[in-house]
Amino acid sequence: MIPSLPGLLQAMSLFAVAILIARPLGGYIRKVMEGERVFLSPVIRPVERGVYKVMRIDETVEQRWTSYAVSVILFSFVCILALYLQQRFQASLPLDQGGVPVGPVAPDLAYNTAVSFDTNTNWQNYAGETTMTYLTQMAGLAVRNFVSAATGIAVALALTRGLVRKMSPTIGNFWVDLTRSTLYILLPISIVAALVLVSQGVIQTFASSITVHTLQGAVQTIPLGPVASQEAIKELGTNGGGFFNANSAHPFENPTGLSDWFEMLLILIIPFGLTFTFGRMAGNARQGWALLAVMVIVLSAGSLVAMASEERSNPSIPAAVAGEVNQSAGNMEGKETRFGADSSGLFATVTTGTSTGAVNSMHDSFLPAGGLVPLFNIELGEITPGGVGAGLYGILVFAIIGVFIAGLMVGRTPEFLGKKIEAYEMKMAMLVVLFLAFSILFFTAVATATAAGKAGPLNGGPHGFSEILYAFSSQTGNNGSAFAGLSGNTLFYNVTGAFAMMLGRYAMIVPILAIAGSMAAKRRVAPSLGTFPTTGPIWVGLLIGVIVIVGALTFFPALALGPIADQLLNNAGRLF
Repeated sequence: MIPSLPGLLQAMSLFAVAILIARPLGGYIRKVMEGERVFLSPVIRPVERGVYKVMRIDETVEQRWTSYAVSVILFSFVCILALYLQQRFQASLPLDQGGVPVGPVAPDLAYNTAVSFDTNTNWQNYAGETTMTYLTQMAGLAVRNFVSAATGIAVALALTRGLVRKMSPTIGNFWVDLTRSTLYILLPISIVAALVLVSQGVIQTFASSITVHTLQGAVQTIPLGPVASQEAIKELGTNGGGFFNANSAHPFENPTGLSDWFEMLLILIIPFGLTFTFGRMAGNARQGWALLAVMVIVLSAGSLVAMASEERSNPSIPAAVAGEVNQSAGNMEGKETRFGADSSGLFATVTTGTSTGAVNSMHDSFLPAGGLVPLFNIELGEITPGGVGAGLYGILVFAIIGVFIAGLMVGRTPEFLGKKIEAYEMKMAMLVVLFLAFSILFFTAVATATAAGKAGPLNGGPHGFSEILYAFSSQTGNNGSAFAGLSGNTLFYNVTGAFAMMLGRYAMIVPILAIAGSMAAKRRVAPSLGTFPTTGPIWVGLLIGVIVIVGALTFFPALALGPIADQLLNNAGRLF
């Protein structure tokens, strides 16, 4: 099962360039987050000092893990409340859709959207071009794209400090980490990326919508807007929320093959780069290379499966019709002819291997094997490579579980970076894994057992179940993509989805910061003959095994009822 040569070359070039950029970017991130001078300091440092002065922040004072966690939660609560109110009162605020009046967002949808963008999920139960004003898109949603991504980076660096420091009561200052992530990392790269996207044809305008007459004589209104500025941070921050309902399948968001490749590159560079940041902060670059190897191997495997699956014809098309349908380009249902089946499979894998959720095709139209890949990516915890910051702190939790298992094998207390992994750390790590599984499976069970939940999917049978399972997997995993076959803008799905998103974000962050605080206070122990190495091929293989086995054992029964059963029915028992 191998994709076509053009598809392979596209994937190989994407991963190669992402790794080449990630290495210097990782070093840059380390310097920024440790307060060292970088080439942007003469421009940004005065702005940074001004922020601290206005907000009354002492950048020299660090926080214990409890204070750090409280700061994250309080900041998120304020952001959710502010975005909710902005949506509810947007009709009375300036900058509507280029002169087109837009009403207030319904309470349950406003609540779901506010939680969605603050948790870096960007799940959208609405069409942006008809629901949100330009002001809400820019000063509401796009701003959350920056600060939610910066929060992820902050938590990842706090956990890294906890692992590499010794006998320290603190793990950093959240407000300083948030400010530096935004000003030095996300904002400068987004400005450059937006200019590149504009050069490819992504629009950036305050002009009103255009009314045109089609060749069939119908009248069509084409919405416009400040798209490029939101598109850049949407991909860079692994957010995924599109300006338009069609997301990156819309020609105003993603007009060319080059823009499609560039958007995937933006998605990967920071998650890849943070592994190098971790290696440098740990004082051993091989630690970062090992984590990167795990990410690339799992992501590459998923890409090969999805691309190869979608390059094949759809066997469910009746024989009487198959001769009239040209399937030489693969399964093109729900895909853009600008990109093709192989690029759509790659894009779907990249955006679900991270917590981005942007789409350039409809996952609901994928063949069951192709649709299984993005779903399983999310259920692995989106740590290969995961979202901005979230991928690093997620894979480090699995690394702690991995060394614990290795310690059981050799009969020694497990160690990671010279710190003993004890009962407290394992309890917190298991909470992270269990909260993910609980949220996905509990809300899926509720939806399939209630009339309100069963009213959502547009299909029946295994495929309809997959639509529900994908929705709560995506929201709990803070991904935001959908099978696009679920009517999610209902009171039931807006409320339950918001709870799933909050569990997927904050029920993970708190125990992760608890691990950081506990590890920071520990002494280092000298390595011995019984110390399991965490840099070589054996460690990479063990970590991949732990990630895949935990995901498989947890979710296989649900996957068997959904995409696996769908594949068997679709292909009469032939897997591919």
